[in-house]
Amino acid sequence: MKIIGIGKNYVSDKAEIETLKNGAQLIFTKPESTLVTNNKDVVFPSITNELVYEVELVAKIGKTGKDITIADAASYISEIAVGIDYTAKDVLNASRANKGPWALAKGFDGASPISSFKPISNFPELNNINFDLVINGEQKQVGNTDFMIYNFSEIISFVSSFMTLVPGDLIFTGTPALGAGQTFKGDHLQASIEGELLLDFKMI
Repeated sequence: MKIIGIGKNYVSDKAEIETLKNGAQLIFTKPESTLVTNNKDVVFPSITNELVYEVELVAKIGKTGKDITIADAASYISEIAVGIDYTAKDVLNASRANKGPWALAKGFDGASPISSFKPISNFPELNNINFDLVINGEQKQVGNTDFMIYNFSEIISFVSSFMTLVPGDLIFTGTPALGAGQTFKGDHLQASIEGELLLDFKMI
């Protein structure tokens, strides 16, 4: 299975969407070994001193598709979860300085904690899903999918033009424009979809 991420996909003002929507989606991949499931605590990675969190909705692919049209794309989603896309920011900055890839900064063990999944039938309006992140009891990020530059269908269509999507593939669909920040050892992270707490773990 593949883990696919999309960067810089949310705005704080919906009026900005059409200006920013130029077809150049920022896509990256993460290895399966980044996943942490079942609300297990996450071991703080020894490879970084600047670990940055981004809460994101995660779409699971339910059937095989290639060159999927935007009109058909939503039918390829089977379930939705909430997750954290962790970035080792100092590792990323060092890689960028040499015009290198994001692989090590995004692909370390524990970089993708995700919640249990909810059936897509629970979400009749894909463009109106609320989610949020609380750290140590303080709300840090709040998102609604209506603020996405590229919606679920546009992401799936674009990605499938490059690579075949198969059942079980996961797509991290981007983080809200505001509130991403640094995670520290001992932090307690809780993420919800539509007010339902689904992801609950500590950084140890």
